[in-house]
Amino acid sequence: MRKKMKRTLPLFLSLILVSCASLEPAPTPTPTLTPPLVLKPEENPYAPKLEDVSLKQDNVVLTIVSLSERYDLTPIRAQLYVSGSMPSVCSEPRVKVNRPNEQYQITVEVYSVADLKLKCENVFQQFEVSILLGQYSPGQYTVWVNDNLAGTLASY
Repeated sequence: MRKKMKRTLPLFLSLILVSCASLEPAPTPTPTLTPPLVLKPEENPYAPKLEDVSLKQDNVVLTIVSLSERYDLTPIRAQLYVSGSMPSVCSEPRVKVNRPNEQYQITVEVYSVADLKLKCENVFQQFEVSILLGQYSPGQYTVWVNDNLAGTLASY
């Protein structure tokens, strides 16, 4: 029995050494950033409507785009002011505020809609729109209006 143990002991020890040598340390999990979120959206009276699908969508000419922080509100929120002109007196402005992407960019689409059934003169109509952008998860955001940088906002 002792002879048998002398033969198996080296074999057993070599198996332990081989198994320990092949163990690699467990990979450390990489911390992942949470994607930016809209914590609380604001009411947008110029948001696209369901009935817009039957209306003609047109571009607008933007003359003023301004992003400011509203310190009089708790918590502080950003306000977007847009001024410009639409292609017809029958046009109505629409402002679509998209969710932030992974690069912390908030894209805003400003355009107009008009009913094709109405007879309207193609005379430019001025418009002014002011909306609050809502509350976002912590981060530094850039706001883009019709593919142009409008400004930055920080959310804490």
